[in-house]
Amino acid sequence: MSEHEHEHEHDEEGYTGPATLVFDSGELAVEVDLRGHFQPIDGRFHWYGRVKADEEVTARVEGGARSALLRTPGGEARTTLTDQDPWGRYRVGGTSTPPYEIVQPATH
Repeated sequence: MSEHEHEHEHDEEGYTGPATLVFDSGELAVEVDLRGHFQPIDGRFHWYGRVKADEEVTARVEGGARSALLRTPGGEARTTLTDQDPWGRYRVGGTSTPPYEIVQPATH
């Protein structure tokens, strides 16, 4: 896989930028790339993405801290950090309200 994994559906909402991971042991400033979409099959919004490689995040996850509150300027949500990729980024995700603002399409 390449760094250019932009094969997303057109109806996906997303957020790329600064965020905070809130662990039981304290907060860490991170950078995230998040995407999501409404899934009609279960009637829920599914969001997912990656936390930019960070030595402190890796140290916390390897120390057993797998769950955190992910906060962005547009919201927050509980998540689990899993699946570290070859670039050191951890996967995050969840269902229901995402940790970013969803822009509603304009109605005419």
